[in-house]
Amino acid sequence: MTMSHALSRGVRTLAVAAATSGILVAATSTAAADDGPTRELLTADCASGLGKCSFNDPKLGEAYLGDFRQVSDSLYNCSTSPATQSMTWTDSVGSTDSVGVSVTAGGNIAGIVDLSVTATYDHSWTSTHTESSSLNMTVQPGEVGWISRAQVMQQVSGTWQTHYDDPKWGHYYWFWGDTITGPAPNGTDGKSNAVVVKSRAMTAAEKKSCSAGTKAGRAFVKQR
Repeated sequence: MTMSHALSRGVRTLAVAAATSGILVAATSTAAADDGPTRELLTADCASGLGKCSFNDPKLGEAYLGDFRQVSDSLYNCSTSPATQSMTWTDSVGSTDSVGVSVTAGGNIAGIVDLSVTATYDHSWTSTHTESSSLNMTVQPGEVGWISRAQVMQQVSGTWQTHYDDPKWGHYYWFWGDTITGPAPNGTDGKSNAVVVKSRAMTAAEKKSCSAGTKAGRAFVKQR
């Protein structure tokens, strides 16, 4: 099924529902345009404001702990004793839509979703979260250590509606479903953010580099 057919099917479904409830969806055709828009084009119009868009009937999924990601530089220990050092870490987590495109790269998308979730659930939705701190870590001889962090995440699903002042691709209105994944406040649904120290044994090449130049017999930091 093509994108234009899927979108027009959504238009037909919503038009029928609207007619049943006594609400007229003005100038909505039941025929699909062969040169209809892609989801990306419609989303871009929402982001730019060219389309007057709303994110309808949002449904929040249960929060979950996201994947661990390295958030600090790496500490290499080329010495013969454990190396302890304070390491600073910074993590910034954004939101993506159901095809993996960022919704925080500018435009109106994040604000529209926040407005919809706030109106439905009486609390705001955050499209990005940034956090930083420092942590002492100890790395054993011949190992590499770093700090990883996992963010509490949550999905919100809903239906986008865009309205044009003049018909575009043959219609005033277009509808499409979307699921957006983004950071959730710590403690949502009993889930907590996590920060851990991880380490691994050096590779053969890394061990070989330990004997070269100023790295020999000491610990050093390599930027990520």
